[in-house]
Amino acid sequence: MEIVGLIPAGGIASRLGKSPCSKEVFPLGLDNDNKITVVSENCIRYFRLAGAQQIYFILRKGKWDIPEFYGDGSGHGTNIGYLIMNLPFGTPFTVDQAYPFVKDKIVMLGYPDIIITPEDSFASVTEKLVSSGADLMLGLFPIENYSKWDMVEFDADKKIKNIVIKQDRPDLKLGWTDAVWKPRFTDFMHNFLEDFIKKNPDGKIHFNNGTTRELYVGDVIQAAINEGLNVGYTTFNEGTCIDLGTPEDLKKYLGAGV
Repeated sequence: MEIVGLIPAGGIASRLGKSPCSKEVFPLGLDNDNKITVVSENCIRYFRLAGAQQIYFILRKGKWDIPEFYGDGSGHGTNIGYLIMNLPFGTPFTVDQAYPFVKDKIVMLGYPDIIITPEDSFASVTEKLVSSGADLMLGLFPIENYSKWDMVEFDADKKIKNIVIKQDRPDLKLGWTDAVWKPRFTDFMHNFLEDFIKKNPDGKIHFNNGTTRELYVGDVIQAAINEGLNVGYTTFNEGTCIDLGTPEDLKKYLGAGV
């Protein structure tokens, strides 16, 4: 089955303030050939290591500097296509824009501003997905900023019980960063979002206390778990991930001269 990579690029990078370019092509420095490197090249490299034959950026209108930088992807050893997001309600809806193009393929979801070690983690997660009966496989990493991440809670059998999203849960140590799935989960997410938007035209989750928030991919994964889909995981206990979409991590990364 063909493997494709999806990179959602629909956000406005509000956490970083005003920027002269899309965060996906924010320059990080020079490579060994003295060519400028940008944030999202890391994700593309992870996908290539995992065997992706095709990569799609899903763009917000106006972020034309991304295709201007990457072109057709041949300069980065891959094929890159571009899709335009429709519903501006968050990452799940952005990712679902690719549904007609990926519904019969193995899909890798990568965030363009997250730097991961080991770099072959997507390859490991994909290999485990293919060799298992799982519908979705997550790569789990030690996370310090648990209140800003999708953390994972296990049941007594060490299966994933809950995706705990941006909550004050210092007891949880692992969060998901890599996600790879088969067509069953692609179909589940597509149908789930169709039903969700009919009930919530503003694209938000409405809580009983009157508050709302956007829908996250973690919410869709939780719904899949609740519906009995097989969600597995691979743990990278010595792995690291850093979110360059936050000022704190970007300062740390640039200051370290990585």
